[in-house]
Amino acid sequence: MRLLCLLAALLVSSSLQCHGLLLLPLTNTLSSLGLPNGTSIHHLIRSSSLRSAARHGRHRTHHLPSSRRHRQLSLPLAPGSDYTLSLSVGPLSTANPVSLFLDTGSDLVWFPCAPFTCMLCEGKPTPPGNNNSSNPLPPPTDSRRIPCASPFCSAAHSSAPPADLCAAARCPLDDIETGSCAASHACPPLYYAYGDGSLVARLRRGRVGIAASVAVENFTFACAHTALGEPVGVAGFGRGPLSLPAQLAPAALSGRFSYCLVAHSFRADRPIRPSPLILGRSPGEDPASETGIVYTPLLHNPKHPYFYSVALEAVSVGGTRIPARPELGRVGRAGDGGMVVDSGTTFTMLPNETYARVAEEFGRAMAAARFERAEAAEDQTGLAPCYYYDHDASAAEEGSARAVPPLAMHFRGEATVVLPRRNYFMGFRSEERRRVGCLMLMNGGEDDGGGPAGTLGNFQQQGFEVVYDVDAGRVGFARRRCTDLWDSLSRR
Repeated sequence: MRLLCLLAALLVSSSLQCHGLLLLPLTNTLSSLGLPNGTSIHHLIRSSSLRSAARHGRHRTHHLPSSRRHRQLSLPLAPGSDYTLSLSVGPLSTANPVSLFLDTGSDLVWFPCAPFTCMLCEGKPTPPGNNNSSNPLPPPTDSRRIPCASPFCSAAHSSAPPADLCAAARCPLDDIETGSCAASHACPPLYYAYGDGSLVARLRRGRVGIAASVAVENFTFACAHTALGEPVGVAGFGRGPLSLPAQLAPAALSGRFSYCLVAHSFRADRPIRPSPLILGRSPGEDPASETGIVYTPLLHNPKHPYFYSVALEAVSVGGTRIPARPELGRVGRAGDGGMVVDSGTTFTMLPNETYARVAEEFGRAMAAARFERAEAAEDQTGLAPCYYYDHDASAAEEGSARAVPPLAMHFRGEATVVLPRRNYFMGFRSEERRRVGCLMLMNGGEDDGGGPAGTLGNFQQQGFEVVYDVDAGRVGFARRRCTDLWDSLSRR
């Protein structure tokens, strides 16, 4: 591992400017979590499709009036395509490791703290270590509660006015009126919601280790004491001030990060190599690192500025280019529209009309190539359309080479991302033991002006280095062999 910045550069010093990178391993949950016996590939895919839909739907319901919102309860589903990273919390002499899900669709870093209660978490596997519902950590001994007038507390509470936060913290009225409640009163409990879960936590500040010899001494995180459907914890990498990258500022590591997700096949018995997470990596110092990257500009979301929103202009299936709905290319004043690049959602979600046209064209090409529809697999996985694609004897005798049509996504700025076939049509064995594959994009529902129009999921990001160039206001994609990238960077 190469570090071109001294450790002191990460200890929040406003005068230090440096260039470098920090390499961290991401672990796929299939290789790190103990899955229940008998968990089938169909169950894992079904779980991921339900979670993708719930997460996308929750992003959207956050933008709707309260009268139109509906409560979405999490299901105790086994994960299959999440990625975790390891941090450490507490004083150096007694630091405890924590494994957290990497999530670019949120901006809070949190983990369970004793006493901890997790509802609807039965059957959800957890990574080894101390930060889970069965063995939660006590609040780190070196950490302290954050006062309610702190800007971090305001950010966590949806930028509520400090007076409202002080009232929630039960400050005396005279302290609220004089603005002095922060001196003696802590931040009120924080409620935070995801697509498939939520939590109530307390904000704290203390030491967090990013790597073996790198730490941030005054890192703001949340100690969760109650959670719904999430027994582990999350490392938010969104654009908000509470995210992990943002709290590395003003060091050079904060303005740019990337990851390259090693592909998986929802098979717990298949070894999965580490996926590289790269913090920093100044483009000027290593021209080779920019090879093949196509960039698309970030769209500002005034309602939820932590989203990495981009403009999807079209999807190509075979030789047919399908224009995307206009909502996918812009973000309105209410935060509606655009496509969110989200490492915490598995499958890409498209609005109803765009998805229907893509699925129709895909089905037309598959029918022309004489693929048989596998409707039973659609019921089992929650994906559609699905097809059998065994090479049957009659096709072999006729010498016909059947091919799944290529698929590409076109983003603003002439950024075309051609997906490998396994990123949108992965093969697996059906319950009747036939070889099947499904279109691994999903219908995100009708566009009703509420929240992001689409979500770019992590399954479609596999095998690409995805570059979040926050300083330049852009996201980039480059086809990579992620295992080779890990090997080359770890040797430096």
